[in-house]
Amino acid sequence: MQYFNGWTDRVSAENTGAASYDHTQTVKEYYDLCSEFMVFGWGESLHFAPLSPRESLEDSKIRHQRLMIAKLELREGMTVVDIGCGVGGPMRRVVRETGVRVVGVNNNEIQLDKAKLLNTEAGLDHMVDYLACSFMDMSTVADNTFDRAYAIESTCHAPIKADAFAEIYRVLKPGAIFWGQEMCVTDKFDPDDNRHRAIKQELMHGIALKDIATMDEVNQALETAGFQVIEGIDRAAEKNDSTTPWYQPMETRHGTLGNPLYRTRLGRKVFNGASRLAEILGMFPKGSTEVLRLMDRTANAYIAGGKTGIFTPLYCFLARKPL
Repeated sequence: MQYFNGWTDRVSAENTGAASYDHTQTVKEYYDLCSEFMVFGWGESLHFAPLSPRESLEDSKIRHQRLMIAKLELREGMTVVDIGCGVGGPMRRVVRETGVRVVGVNNNEIQLDKAKLLNTEAGLDHMVDYLACSFMDMSTVADNTFDRAYAIESTCHAPIKADAFAEIYRVLKPGAIFWGQEMCVTDKFDPDDNRHRAIKQELMHGIALKDIATMDEVNQALETAGFQVIEGIDRAAEKNDSTTPWYQPMETRHGTLGNPLYRTRLGRKVFNGASRLAEILGMFPKGSTEVLRLMDRTANAYIAGGKTGIFTPLYCFLARKPL
């Protein structure tokens, strides 16, 4: 944990030419530390979604995944690449509801092993293949291989976004569609505002993001890679009387159906206190309390970023590789 906490210092050292730095390794360490607790707290689909007070968080994520499925126009017989597949929550939805074959790309062995186990338990392992590598370098995959691609809160970790999109572009067939969900700073972010900068730095540190792009920068990176951007929407900004802020489950039990206490500020405080005892008794691995403190700080930064309106995890784009 101490090594992970120093990653921002290593980036600074690289920027001054004092040391080399591999951000993909930092991201791998982040998920090594946090993945099991993330699944416990947020479920198998490790992403945000537009929320409704009439739904649970889980149901809102399913609705969001179905929107992605519709936008990708998935059909049986296609082969789809899941970029940064996590433990495979969206992947299982995609396979169940469309009958496509999915290749999950992930450089984190802990998450990939969990995805394989859950896919086997769901009876879907025969429809999924796995590629243990960084999505920055999928050199074992030939050009023009996949019919579709999606990347849900994964390419935000890319050290150079345009390079990540270029590699995805390479492995897609001409005419293929690519859906992505990115974490971005919004037009409300003021780089001269000390609080805004502090929130951004806390998010970057706690989520292992080398930078947080604007929505325009995401589009520019897609176009640099060769994609045609079909649409780009901040789905956190699509508000009406029946929506709940995307960050609310981390703050309070109100606003989504059945939101458990442990997701909220109060619940995290209680859980973090209990984790110290669990660690002493050997029920939690050594260092768990420190990881949970990091995740609590990051959750508070998510809330601050959402409340100020300077951050969104729901910039959703659709892009096409030209024929």
